[in-house]
Amino acid sequence: MRTVGTACVGLAFVAGCGAGAPPVQPVMVRAPVKVAHCFMKFPDVRGGRINRARLQRDLARYVAGRPGRVVYGAHDLVSGVSLGQGQHRNDIITASGAKVDILAALLRRRSGRLGEDELDLATRMVTESDNDAADRLWARVGGGGTMSGFYRRIGLKETTPGPGKYWGGTLTSPADRIRLLKVLVKGGRGISSRSRAQVLSLMGRVVKDQAWGVSAAARPQDRVALKNGWTPRPFVHNTWAVTSYGRVHGPGRDLLLSVQTDQQPGEGAGIQTIEGIARMIGRRLDTLTPTVTRRCPTNPTF
Repeated sequence: MRTVGTACVGLAFVAGCGAGAPPVQPVMVRAPVKVAHCFMKFPDVRGGRINRARLQRDLARYVAGRPGRVVYGAHDLVSGVSLGQGQHRNDIITASGAKVDILAALLRRRSGRLGEDELDLATRMVTESDNDAADRLWARVGGGGTMSGFYRRIGLKETTPGPGKYWGGTLTSPADRIRLLKVLVKGGRGISSRSRAQVLSLMGRVVKDQAWGVSAAARPQDRVALKNGWTPRPFVHNTWAVTSYGRVHGPGRDLLLSVQTDQQPGEGAGIQTIEGIARMIGRRLDTLTPTVTRRCPTNPTF
């Protein structure tokens, strides 16, 4: 009897002891399911306003501490952000900055096609800032009279061509430099895509020792197309006019920037001022359009 009982106990783990014991059924256990959460980014409007006010304050302090007259304008085509101080002031000369104007007007006059000689002159005028080439193309385009009409047609209301043969005396504003850049980048106003591409290409090939200025706003991955102007002004207390404007574009950014200075104690002082402004804007531009991350609505309404 002891032997039989022991056998019965042992069998109980398998099928129970006795005829009526039900069989044991295996149970399937499911692994825990991972739930993916949805997140969305929203504009941080308040944060953007705070950062913009701080940047404008810091720029104003910087400009106030620099010599001479300083005005600037900036507009990012991606975010729509605009900044400026004195951007409509139009009594500062462009100096060699007017060379892009000459080329754009000539291309419009030639329907976007330059002869070999004019193309060589245009290349030297923009990439090397060759004054002799500018003199010759200024004459071919028709001088100040023709340039006045060109400015009206492309919507530059704050630019006046230099008198006579003095293209470097062209007066302009940062706002008009931004308008010109917009035409070159986005098109319209009778300037063909071929012509725009040609101008921007030459502005992107400026020789290294003339590539200072608004290029200081660029990040390592950005591309720059610019034109600078610089000239001594012996009849204005032996000071200098120094200007820079151009396009800085790359991932998430297409910044148009113009900085003009005059009554500078020297060329170097003007360059330093321009690059200080450009660098500050370039480094902090993204902070003007911050975002916050939140969970998606649980019951979205479509």
